[in-house]
Amino acid sequence: MDLAVSDVAHFLASVHPYDSLDREDLDSVADKFEAYDYGRGDEIYKVGQVLPGLFLVHDGAVEVRDARGGQVSLLGARNSFGERGLTRDGVAVTTAVAVEATKLLVLPTSAFRALMESHEGFAKFFTRTHTEEKRAPNLATMPVSTLLTGPPITCGSDTTILEAARLMRARNISSLAVVDMGLLAGIVTTSDLSNRALAEGLDTSRPVSQIMTPDPVTLRSNSLGTDVLHIMHERGIGHLPIVDGTELRGMVTQTDLTRLQAVTSAQFVSDIARARSAAGLAKVTAQIPQLLVQLVGAGNRHEVVTRLITDIADAVTRRLLKLAEAKLGPAPVPYLWLACGSQGRREQTGVSDQDNCLILDERVTEDDLRYFDQLAAFVTTGLDACGYVFCPGDMMATNPRWRQPLSVWRSYFDDWIATPKPEAQMLASVMFDLRPIGGRESLFTDLQAETLEKASKNSIFVSHMIANSLKHAPPLGMLRGFATIRSGEYKNQLDLKHSGVVPVVDLGRVYALQGRLSAVNTRARLEEARDHGVLSKTGASDLLDAYDLIAQTRLEHQAKQVRQGGKPNNFMAPTDLSDFERSHLRDAFVVIRTLQSAIGHGRGMLG
Repeated sequence: MDLAVSDVAHFLASVHPYDSLDREDLDSVADKFEAYDYGRGDEIYKVGQVLPGLFLVHDGAVEVRDARGGQVSLLGARNSFGERGLTRDGVAVTTAVAVEATKLLVLPTSAFRALMESHEGFAKFFTRTHTEEKRAPNLATMPVSTLLTGPPITCGSDTTILEAARLMRARNISSLAVVDMGLLAGIVTTSDLSNRALAEGLDTSRPVSQIMTPDPVTLRSNSLGTDVLHIMHERGIGHLPIVDGTELRGMVTQTDLTRLQAVTSAQFVSDIARARSAAGLAKVTAQIPQLLVQLVGAGNRHEVVTRLITDIADAVTRRLLKLAEAKLGPAPVPYLWLACGSQGRREQTGVSDQDNCLILDERVTEDDLRYFDQLAAFVTTGLDACGYVFCPGDMMATNPRWRQPLSVWRSYFDDWIATPKPEAQMLASVMFDLRPIGGRESLFTDLQAETLEKASKNSIFVSHMIANSLKHAPPLGMLRGFATIRSGEYKNQLDLKHSGVVPVVDLGRVYALQGRLSAVNTRARLEEARDHGVLSKTGASDLLDAYDLIAQTRLEHQAKQVRQGGKPNNFMAPTDLSDFERSHLRDAFVVIRTLQSAIGHGRGMLG
């Protein structure tokens, strides 16, 4: 094995669920891993082969294929595979091939099964992964409402054929709904333009009503994808209006169905790995809103959706780093690119800016710093082009303050802990959510452990961090109502991010600090806080349920906005919810306030 056990342990500490193991167990597990190198195109295993253990990608990329050779997934660093065979009979049901030079870590089957039996969190992770695979998006059973990507594009029956053709070209669509007096009168498609207008030599100034299909077959939005498939196949049509009562909701096309089946996070990563420019990457990330709709519509839990969306951001970042090095040349000294904020916590939704930094090797010189200045500019500009907009607070690697050698970073954390003034609290809160994305990960591992230990021992700093965590209050009003935004663009709406999700994120960060827990993801922090006795089982159960409800509501709201043709945001009117939903959402906010009160009075062990 060409990796030292300590190197493997450092790597595992950044991989969930290994990051939930204590140091002794982590070292023990690291000692059991075996390392193997594969060249591009090398077969790792094939269908029917007995698997030697659980595979974990250290670096490189692996394509997993089904029995027919179709791509199941494209995996990168920190991704595991092969576990499904290990939990049954040990026989592979897929084939795995290295798509570039790849180093794999293999945990022998006996060690994997021992971990599954001895560590609940480890078993829960892989059991949940299998459950999620079974709940993967299934077009046939998805509600039609989840297939709609925006409001319908319409025209009147007196619109000319020429005007209709130009409208379809301008909107890049293949059909128009023809509406008169607010009611659907027919549809016209590109096929109609070709076969009924051009082929017949019709005057294009004639009304579109002369070539449209009148009174087309329709479906309601609560129908299933299988209904769409059946009608399209039975009637030989490729466009189906969706109508509820007399209200036209949208149009589903064969292209929509094809795109839906193709849009998966694995396909995103595959396309990202082949992109040769930021513009090419931006074409991929432009489809993230549709992926959000698909994942939410398929019934996936919020932590699954945000993890998959964040994986795409990670892949984009690593690809930009490779493109930067291809342009600028190899880095003069080792470096580590890290993400903080929602990307660091693996909690990105349909609305995300970028927060990142660079830790540099101590041997970096002034000349070297110019290289990293250019690298940071290349990557952050590329991320902005891909929709991860520049951080308004300049918390990015382009800021020299956040592009420093390891010793400077260590002094930053020491100063923040020793002098917890307001800026220090804010910066510490952001930086406690750091997660390595690309580069030399050992530059961060020791720093994280040292910082957690020092911070947790400083009672004054902990007190300030607790006070800082209470600044975002849940929006509870009088008489079982909500305290909505009072003025401005989002008047009378709830901010599901800053008043809902962020208070739980802040609590999770404090629990992690108190318990010296290395997890960065909020849900993982709450689970570890429960498992390590930082938070009682009752308090953790209530807070997890509250967080799940708020986070799920936020995602469903964003998916709905995308389906209606808008841009996703975090603001929602309480009137958009039923009485039942409002009651439960308010109960969730009450749980958060109760836990905030408990930690504010020094009672972390609630319940």
